[in-house]
Amino acid sequence: MFGMKNSESDNASAVHQTPGKSAGTSLTQNPHDIIAFVGSGVSFKGTISYKGTVRIDGHLDGEIHTDGILIIGDQAVISAKIEAGSIICQGRVTGDIVATEKVKLLAPAVFEGSVSTPALSMDEGVIFNGTCRMSSEKTLTSAETSYLETIEETLKVR
Repeated sequence: MFGMKNSESDNASAVHQTPGKSAGTSLTQNPHDIIAFVGSGVSFKGTISYKGTVRIDGHLDGEIHTDGILIIGDQAVISAKIEAGSIICQGRVTGDIVATEKVKLLAPAVFEGSVSTPALSMDEGVIFNGTCRMSSEKTLTSAETSYLETIEETLKVR
């Protein structure tokens, strides 16, 4: 479920589906590879816990727990308590966010709730209705910073 092989779900090994390739193509154990995708038109209620990077473009109501990266696409509508390492958001989020590394809100994101993070960035055009608490900063490695910048640039091109 959500891009994981049944035999690997306990150790969160990554599986990637690329158009034109068969499901189950294993990726290297890079925690920055997208391990799951909730597409637009998909609605999910419940709790998602994972390691690595997940992209959500659909509707989610519940909780998200990870020390990895959460990418929220511009079509996503999320009502959830979110605990993540880093969050890059272009969609609609209602709820409380706790990020240990950073939160990036990219236009046309709409956020309502509370944010607790060491680093917050927001594009012009983002709607932010809530509170923000800045905690002590966690330093990202240069590889993590580069990866997050690549994701951000990819999202802005669309």
